[in-house]
Amino acid sequence: MPMNVLLFGATGMVGQGVLRECLLDADVRLVQTIGRAATGEQHPRLSEIVHADLFDYAGIEPPLTGFDACFFCLGVASSGMNEANYHRITYGLTLAAALTLARLNPQMTFIYVSGSGTDSSERGRWMWARVKGKTENALLRLPFKAAYMFRPGFIQPLHGIESKTPLYRVFYKATGPILPFLRQIFPNQVLTTEQIGRAMLNAAKRGAAKQILEAPDIRALAEPHT
Repeated sequence: MPMNVLLFGATGMVGQGVLRECLLDADVRLVQTIGRAATGEQHPRLSEIVHADLFDYAGIEPPLTGFDACFFCLGVASSGMNEANYHRITYGLTLAAALTLARLNPQMTFIYVSGSGTDSSERGRWMWARVKGKTENALLRLPFKAAYMFRPGFIQPLHGIESKTPLYRVFYKATGPILPFLRQIFPNQVLTTEQIGRAMLNAAKRGAAKQILEAPDIRALAEPHT
């Protein structure tokens, strides 16, 4: 069934991978990205909205309607951030978008890229995990048709994709030669950007058994439907 997909964070590492898989999927009729910068990609099924204030969508609601799925890949690393600032971006920015979309697209499937180790209790030791857990819990309460929280761990970027975060780029440059080997040994711990994109598309098309998906669940969901 043809789908219209809204994609946040398309210039980030995960978002780039998700965008690639969307444009390769014949079931995706339209991919519309929204962010502070354009992706630079050109494709007949790609539309882009460059929007400076990702906390406020009041002026651009009409082009945010008519979507079957939202893949929310936007986020920041917690390194060097205090809890208030991290909360403002991770929770505040995400919910600003999600609240608007739940009102405009009640039949939407919303998929949020969280992270392995996220704390659903919101009371754990690690600041980032508490904030991610609070964000997940809030999203799961919204009146979407369905909502899924993706919790990948290590991610191997494929097809020339790079992270925008300098620290992550250094990490991937150092570990790049061994990540394929690690993925063979630990297939449920190391996912690729391609697997995450395929899993999102499959969740939007046919749903998933769980609302919170850890790395093994994402890997299984990425497999072709039989």
